[in-house]
Amino acid sequence: MTEIKLYNTKTKTKEVFKPLDVNNVRMYVCGPTVYDRAHIGNARPVVVFDVLYRLLREVYGPDHVTYARNFTDVDDKINAKAEETGRSIRDITDETISWFLEDMGALGALEPNEAPRATEYIPEMIAMIEELIAKGHAYEAEGHALFDVNSYEHYGALSGRSVDDMIAGARVEVAPYKRNPMDFVLWKPSTGIQPGWDSPWGYGRPGWHIECSAMSRALFGETFDIHGGGLDLQFPHHENEIAQSCACCGEDTFAKVWMHNEMLQVEGKKMSKSLGNFFSVRELLDQGYPGEVIRFVFLSTHYSKPMDWTEKKAKEAKNTLSKWRAKTYDVKIGDISETVTDSLANDLNTHAAIVELHKIYSEERYEDLKASASLLGLLTDDLGGWIHHLNAMSAESHIEVSMPTLRTYDINIVKALIEKLLSERKKARIDKDFLRSDTIRDGFAAAGILVKDTKEGATWELGPNFDPSKLEAIK
Repeated sequence: MTEIKLYNTKTKTKEVFKPLDVNNVRMYVCGPTVYDRAHIGNARPVVVFDVLYRLLREVYGPDHVTYARNFTDVDDKINAKAEETGRSIRDITDETISWFLEDMGALGALEPNEAPRATEYIPEMIAMIEELIAKGHAYEAEGHALFDVNSYEHYGALSGRSVDDMIAGARVEVAPYKRNPMDFVLWKPSTGIQPGWDSPWGYGRPGWHIECSAMSRALFGETFDIHGGGLDLQFPHHENEIAQSCACCGEDTFAKVWMHNEMLQVEGKKMSKSLGNFFSVRELLDQGYPGEVIRFVFLSTHYSKPMDWTEKKAKEAKNTLSKWRAKTYDVKIGDISETVTDSLANDLNTHAAIVELHKIYSEERYEDLKASASLLGLLTDDLGGWIHHLNAMSAESHIEVSMPTLRTYDINIVKALIEKLLSERKKARIDKDFLRSDTIRDGFAAAGILVKDTKEGATWELGPNFDPSKLEAIK
């Protein structure tokens, strides 16, 4: 079995991953707050942990891996949007969740096994808060329930900060009902149009941090394997999750491995609406960036390093994927490269895996290229639609053919067929299968494709009598 090594933010070391139960590997990743379209920074952890999910399924079997990613559907930003638009909170969150799933699907992300909504786990949150109060780790004050950070001696271990440093460097809510400025809200009162539920502390709603602790506990039990998310969640969200979960259930509980992806920049600058470089995933897709290209750019940088989205990288990714798809179109799927698997098993080194994919392509191992790329969620059938329409605005874009599967192919599909046949002709010549070589040569001539053999390899162009329907006759 492949040995997986992952960098554990909690221990600050790269460790051999040893599941608590090889038949029940569990991963929880913090999902979006659903009030608006996901921006490309939101998409990075989705793609990163999608690759980890694929790797875990490959190593342990699809039936032995459970991936949960939540939706935060109770939040002040959602309340503000409801008040601003006059729409119901449920209407906003339902719509935003459907947007999110559609956009992440366009990036090739598999849907998790579990997608809990915070509002569906309110009783579990209330029960957990009651346990924390009973154990002296939380207290009630003025309709609020708050976690007492001084009651948990390891608070700050994940982010490597002391409580004093946190107070000095953080923007914390100064409230008279707090014993310590760093104490965080577990429950708060609701008024007016704010959503709320009855609780021992009055009518109110949960704080942000308690939801993931309660939902992961309900889905996975008190201890599970991997907890992931963006580096921006390390403090305070994940720090607070650890504190409340371990204080409630025991020091050696909750997630064993913590993983955090670094942030995303655009053209070397922090993504910001004021700089005009703030893009939602949908905006990039609508601008003509294929989801597969966005995914490729994301995976070209190791998840633990800042990733820079640039126009140059997107163009290079599109060119690479176009070449790869031309060679893997309609080929049987081969074997996953051991080097690609090992690269991903080495702390999810997607950059090294892509380097190996380039090598496999140069070696003309196209069946293995298709199989190996699929482990990264690339060259899959689901993401191939963009290549059909790459040149839809050009005069030569659409060419009518009588193929059994699609009636309209763009020039890139024609290119893919030609390149595939040229590759077959080259192999036939090496194998001295002159009948096959001549069949392809004659078929090209009948279809009006002009082929010229050079020292660097075969080149081709479409002749004036080009008839793509005759390509299917080349068997």
